[in-house]
Order: sequence, then C-alpha cells, then structure tokens
Amino acid sequence: MKLGIVGLPNVGKSTLFNSLTKAGAESANYPFCTIDPNVGVVPVPDERLEVLTRLTNSPKTVYATIEFVDIAGLVKGASKGEGLGNQFLSNIREVDAIVHVVRCFEDANIVHVDGSVDPLRDIETINYELLFSDMEILERRKAKLIKSVKGDKSLQGELDLTEKLLAHMEKGNLAKVYEAESDEEEEMLKSFNLLTYKPTIYGANVTEDDLVNDGADNEYVQKVREYAKEEGSQAFVICAKIEEEIAELDEDEKKEFLDDLGIKSSGLDKLIAASYDLLGLISYITTGDKETKAWTIKKGTKAPQAAGKIHSDFERGFIRAEIVSYDNLVKYGSIAAARDNGVLRSEGKEYVVQDGDVVEFRFNV
Repeated sequence: MKLGIVGLPNVGKSTLFNSLTKAGAESANYPFCTIDPNVGVVPVPDERLEVLTRLTNSPKTVYATIEFVDIAGLVKGASKGEGLGNQFLSNIREVDAIVHVVRCFEDANIVHVDGSVDPLRDIETINYELLFSDMEILERRKAKLIKSVKGDKSLQGELDLTEKLLAHMEKGNLAKVYEAESDEEEEMLKSFNLLTYKPTIYGANVTEDDLVNDGADNEYVQKVREYAKEEGSQAFVICAKIEEEIAELDEDEKKEFLDDLGIKSSGLDKLIAASYDLLGLISYITTGDKETKAWTIKKGTKAPQAAGKIHSDFERGFIRAEIVSYDNLVKYGSIAAARDNGVLRSEGKEYVVQDGDVVEFRFNV
C-alpha cells in the first residue's frame, strides 16, 4: 500500500512523516522546506504475527508494509507552478490513497501560509489544486483522443467520458463524486488515475491536550470530521509532535508513554486502521518453518487470487486452501491439534478469504 501525504506548508505534514517513518525529512517553520519528495517504508504492526512466530518457531517474521510519500507543502496556484508545487503533484499520481494533513491548532509561533487557522479553507485550497492538475491532464488526453478517434472509433467512449469529466470538474466537483453511467465507464474512470478520484484520509493535527479526548472539544476537528463524512472519506486525530516523541521510543516505552497520556492508539495505528478500512483491505497469514508473513488483499478476494499474491503459479495451479482462523490456531496451539479438533478446513476456488485466516495453499503446476 502506498500513501501520499499532502497539505499546506506548516501544518505538521513533514513532522508527521518523520514520526511515521523515522526517515528524517527536513521539517522547519517556513514554507517549501520539503523540496524533493521523501519516501519511507513502514511495517504494519500486527501482534498476530509475533504470536504465530513463537507458536510455529518461525525463524523470520515478515510484516505487511506501507510506503509513505511526503511532498512539498502545496499552496494556492500549485497546479500552475506556484510555490514549486506543480512538479510534486506527479509524485502522488501512483499512490493508493491520499493522507491530507490539516492544521487544527492555534500557535502564534508557527506561521500559517494564509495567516489564520481554517481547516475547511485549507482543504478547499488543496482540493482545487488537485482538481486543476486533473483538468490539465484531461485536456491533454482530450486533445490526443480527438485525433486518435478518427482512425479508431473504439476510443469514442473514452473521449465521451473525458468530456463529461471536464464539464463535471469545471463546476468545482471532484472526480470521486462523478456518477459513472455504466460499469465500463467506472472501470475507465479508475484507469485515468486522477488525483481527485483517489480515496482520502484527513489527518486533523491537534495539540497534546486535544489528542487525549480525540479532539472532542476542538471545533476545527468537528468540521473536518463532518466534511470527511459528507465526502465518504476517513478522518483521524493526530498530534504530530507527540508522534515525533513516540518515534524515538522502543515498543515497551511507547506503550508506557501512551498509557501515561491516556491514549489507546498511536497516530500510525490510527492511520493504518483508517487506510485498511477506506481501501477495503484485510490480511491473511502464512506461517511455518521458514517464516510467518502477512499478505494484504482486498476484502472479497477468493482463495486462488489470494494465493496469487504469493506467486502466480499458486493461482494458476490452485487445488485447495487449508485454512484455520488465527483464534483457533492460538487456542489449540498447532496446525496438527487444529486438524484433530476439526477446525482446520479445506476450501476450494469459491472460498472468500477472511481477515486473520492462517492459510496453506495446495497447488500443482
């Protein structure tokens, strides 16, 4: 999974990136201190893997990973090159979802690029820049299609959709709220890779005091949550400064630190949960004498396609999947005991893999 982090300058975006990835991106109190996109890969915490590693004596534990891409703070006019922003928009075209960090705290010592704190205005500023960038891409696509369709009439549907999207966007609408007229149009829209079509998670950056009650008393946070709900997006509360402190601690110290603050989950944990939920992702697990590993798939994936995540041969030669739930495997202590107690199942091609399934695939190529 690849997530792109965007936001105005000085909203805590790079501080958050540093904290999540420990990558040390430059973070300072002036605009455009992030020039090149910073990339960091983070393992997805999953205590189930640690338990199964011990249970099956695996020599190696392999976590799922998330790749974060942090780009320069965008400002009004970024799509036209203002504030160096235009060259960075291309860096998030390939991400699965956008994490939009929004400032929800007052601090006279930290300059706001627009002079005051207003999260909805900030969201609108970023969205318009993403929108203008998408429209520029579509205009270029339209010009090419008008020439190409003369010799290839099968491209007419693509040209029609491009024109409809441009008309939709000229009214200030994001691609994600466009209502496709057919399944074919929906698939075509996905393939356009538009920034305003990507799922979005809003990170409301707050002070330590507001983090403790999850932003319940912060009016800025409430506005961001309402906006996200209307858009069909996710929102979570984070304190980039606290995340920065947590990043320096080991797991035991981190847990103690969070307990002292009265906080159940770190910002990374919240972001991962929101990402998996928004993108409809789950993890199944393989475990044994070589390694214990999490495999990320879409909800609703059938066994052969889940096997294909490991290797294409597994999908091509799929015979069956031997499955036990994580809870049952821990309860009985071993695959053999799970089989003896009738909780190890043999499933065929139509089985839909569930989160926490511990799987061994049988195949023959």
